Amino acid sequence: MKRLVVLGILFSAGALSISAAAWQAPAGGGQPAPRVVTVEKLRDNLYMMGGQGGGGNSAVFITTGGVVVVDTKNPGWGQPLLDKIKSVTDRPVTMIINTHTHGDHVSGNVEFPATVEVVTHENTAKNMEAMRTPTGITPAPGASVNIFKENGGRGMPKRTFKDKMTIGKGADQIDLHYFGRGHTNGDAYVIFPALRVMHAGDIFSGKNVPLLDANNGGSGVEIGKTLAKAADGAKGVDQIITGHSTVMTVADLREYAAFNNEFAADVQAAKKAGKTPDDVANTWKIPAKYQGYGEPQAARLRANVQVVWDETK
Repeated sequence: MKRLVVLGILFSAGALSISAAAWQAPAGGGQPAPRVVTVEKLRDNLYMMGGQGGGGNSAVFITTGGVVVVDTKNPGWGQPLLDKIKSVTDRPVTMIINTHTHGDHVSGNVEFPATVEVVTHENTAKNMEAMRTPTGITPAPGASVNIFKENGGRGMPKRTFKDKMTIGKGADQIDLHYFGRGHTNGDAYVIFPALRVMHAGDIFSGKNVPLLDANNGGSGVEIGKTLAKAADGAKGVDQIITGHSTVMTVADLREYAAFNNEFAADVQAAKKAGKTPDDVANTWKIPAKYQGYGEPQAARLRANVQVVWDETK
């Protein structure tokens, strides 16, 4: 158990740099690091696939009709992910579900066969058309920011939902939910009801200070409320695949909702008291009761304070 907590801290602390990787140009000179996709079996037909530098955690759900992949990682990681999928099943990938718009979760789409159906929330589909740089992320000079335009629209969603969508039935059923703004304005929760597992994407990237991406509709005021709705809607779920950390529980999700509500309240109270965003960013600390939470990077904390500040009138 201690090992899991430590791993969670490490992954959470690195979430900003991992997310930023999708907008960074490759380093010049030397051999690129090998793209090694890791596999964790959650059920006989469900796997979590990660990989250092690869971006967000992917879910691989093997159904009777083919393989459904949730999130496809950073640029260049789509083919390694496909190769790893072939190591656990010979069934073809038929569908990709993207939890949100960020490049470390959607860029691998372009490396999958053009016949694969891509499904997202309706706001994520719009965000993927623009591929705006997330709040607090500085792209490297010359880095690609719209991989879909560069690939003629390949990998873009053709099917979307607004509040809820059910795909398949019985053991193959997948329920997609949207509970409101948070990390972005299109965060989808993917539930495999027969397996009692949810993939939450980066609205629950791990036990950390989240990336509040106002550029893509995210909200520091609403995220805690949205997470609480998701926890209420996760009836029958035993395990949650997080965006960048270890597998967690609904109790962890509910705690994370409280954490984000508390952060927003602290920022709002400081604004009402006449303090500045820098005052908050320079003094705010993670409350001791939230054990195992990774310490925020200064830039992430400052950006999040500003997002809540700007939302608070």
